Amino acid sequence: MKPIKAKDLLALDKHLSVVKLNAYENPEQVIWQAGKCDYSEVPIHTVELPDPQKCGEWIVDQLLGNDRGHWGPIEHPSITLSCSGYVHNVIVQARTHRVGVTFDVQSQRYTGKRVRQVAKMELDPEEVFYVRPAGFYTNRKGKKYEWTEEHRQQKLARILIECKEYEHYYKMGMCEEHLRDYLPQAIRQNFVVSFNLRSALHLLDLRSKLDAQLEIQCLCEQITDHIKDWAPNVWSYYEQKRLYRARLAP
Repeated sequence: MKPIKAKDLLALDKHLSVVKLNAYENPEQVIWQAGKCDYSEVPIHTVELPDPQKCGEWIVDQLLGNDRGHWGPIEHPSITLSCSGYVHNVIVQARTHRVGVTFDVQSQRYTGKRVRQVAKMELDPEEVFYVRPAGFYTNRKGKKYEWTEEHRQQKLARILIECKEYEHYYKMGMCEEHLRDYLPQAIRQNFVVSFNLRSALHLLDLRSKLDAQLEIQCLCEQITDHIKDWAPNVWSYYEQKRLYRARLAP
């Protein structure tokens, strides 16, 4: 029996998404300008700017290729993404990478209405909470197990009980910061994150590894879709030389 992979999980859970909100236009051109500025005799804004493809080729050839490691200019352009449907513990992992990264995460204090809607059967529990799909799983320590549909339904039933407890104490007048103690760990949280290009690749170095937690691999897969369209030449180099290799982050 083959273990479930990140792409399998993304196909099974349609609540997971990463959408681009905004991004620096033509990022490889500003990287070219930053890199060229280091040894330009004149202000770089007075130098004729090549087209994005030429800039991207120069970046790979002069900054990154042959492990030159000139990652500094890659920090200039930024991208902002809206990530939704991911379970709380994935956000906790992603949020540990704060250099060049800004997060705004959905509050568990002010968004309890959705939990109460689950308790009242107005929302499907799986819109608000994450439970792994049935299948065969493994991890970096070699643990292997089958997670059955029966197991899933038991977990969903437990989540519903906890939502009803949340609703009960809400009606009693309990304050929101106290109510959070009754939230299942499996709650989904939406967040907005901004990366510079280097910090995005740093996250992928550390969390797209094939022995990383499956759900954060899914997040990396969806972030990847945006990075490769946004900075294609840098991405092509990164994909060939670093992706999944767990190298020391740039």
